[in-house]
Amino acid sequence: MPMLRLAGEKMDAISYLRQFRVSGYAVFDLAAAVIGMCLLSPLLSRGCRKLGLEVPRLNWVYLALPIGMAAHLAVGKITPMTRDLFYLHGHYLLKVAMLALCILGLRNIRRIK
Repeated sequence: MPMLRLAGEKMDAISYLRQFRVSGYAVFDLAAAVIGMCLLSPLLSRGCRKLGLEVPRLNWVYLALPIGMAAHLAVGKITPMTRDLFYLHGHYLLKVAMLALCILGLRNIRRIK
């Protein structure tokens, strides 16, 4: 893989893309999670239909970050966003955003009869 140079330092392409941040969170990681969930949502919705649940594809996009948080906790990988979410004395906007994403992601799920 070709190395990109930035400020006299060698870095690979992923490190270069992950350096762009908003509030300390890598924009590349957030975009990759949402785009990945957009691509997987038809498959996930089809699998849920077999289990008797109707999950709209947009709901999977809303659930991308909450599912990612749960996955990181399950494997023990503490990322900056995971750390901030469970910090008791701050980062309230992140907590509200995660709660809103969970509500939006779970609100249109129906049971198929």
